[in-house]
Amino acid sequence: MDWERPSERVCELIRQGVQTIVNAAPEALDELHEATLSAVYTRAIADDPVLAEGIRRSNRSNLLHWAAANLSHPGEPVPANLAAESLVIVRDAFRRGLDESAVLDAYRVGTNVVWRSWMNAAFSLTRDPDELNELLDVSALSMTSFIDATIAGICQQMQVEREALTRGTHAERRETVALILDGAAITRQRAESRLGYRLEQSHTAIVIWGNESTTDLADLDAAADALTRTDDGQRALSVLASAATRWVWIPGPAGPDLAGIVATVDSLPGVQIAVGTTAAGIDGFRRSHLDALTTQRVMVRLGSTQRVARFTDIELVALISVEPEQVDRFITHTLGDFASADAELQQSVLTFIHQQCNAARAAERMFLHRNTLLRRLARADELLPTPVADNSVRVAVALEALRWRGRTG
Repeated sequence: MDWERPSERVCELIRQGVQTIVNAAPEALDELHEATLSAVYTRAIADDPVLAEGIRRSNRSNLLHWAAANLSHPGEPVPANLAAESLVIVRDAFRRGLDESAVLDAYRVGTNVVWRSWMNAAFSLTRDPDELNELLDVSALSMTSFIDATIAGICQQMQVEREALTRGTHAERRETVALILDGAAITRQRAESRLGYRLEQSHTAIVIWGNESTTDLADLDAAADALTRTDDGQRALSVLASAATRWVWIPGPAGPDLAGIVATVDSLPGVQIAVGTTAAGIDGFRRSHLDALTTQRVMVRLGSTQRVARFTDIELVALISVEPEQVDRFITHTLGDFASADAELQQSVLTFIHQQCNAARAAERMFLHRNTLLRRLARADELLPTPVADNSVRVAVALEALRWRGRTG
């Protein structure tokens, strides 16, 4: 393609426009993330916290790559961005069973969002029609050629990933699990043969994940290995869902040892674990996994610092936490100053409510004198907008939400 260098005046305008975009990066990136993750083909990505974070990193990488190139060499061709952030999302999407439409649609939507922001910047830089025409023409060519080159590289990587995922037991496990979770017509006998795992039993699904940029991925494998070692010799199932996610199913009606799980992650920084319900059969296999995914999403959505969570712990919070801002408003409205009270006082109130507001039973449960508990409850009533006795259900829900929000005193 013939590429003519723009005039010096337009080069300077490009630098100014790029600087405007870079200075507004947080707001621009928020709009870019929201648009790319709400597109039709990317909704499956948006539902997965690890994949969604990968898209955010890729968005940021692409925007800054193009901006940096135009700051140093305005109006000149920008090489494809095939950095790790762009390639990792391709690999992880394929490992989830998503096709290229999801990833490529993210690029398409993202380009439209950035172009609108760029046009706004361009019209604020000059009113001269000739300058504006040249500026928009050059920047459109720069942006589209950059995205085309990047997509070409991404498509090549997709082919590599597709070939890799058609080989080996990990690929077969992922494919079989995907069929089960989608309710596809695969016989139990066929699925068990491919998984090496018995489906006609009780299962507890577990999701293990970490931030790919900060977590040692070997720690994820260590956590999966530790959880799949069962004392009774029953075979557990582990699936490599993505570079930063492992899916595990533990057999048995009693469910896994939660204390053992907590002990496992204590020595593995950055690893978080979501535990589903325990249920039987193929339907239980699927339902437990969906519960574990819900638990993971709530933890990520609320920015929880908890290392391990069960669906039964977080189920109520999941119902009210679709929008984190709504959770914050609910906590503030319900708890008032009590939201910043110390953890001991908050736990005393929560235990009191869990014991059906029976002070004697709650004090015994906490190994406290009844009068000590009553003094704590009185202090809580001073801080709460509405006394505990008149608003116990909402207070309990707000305290649980506050716990998973990671904002207790």
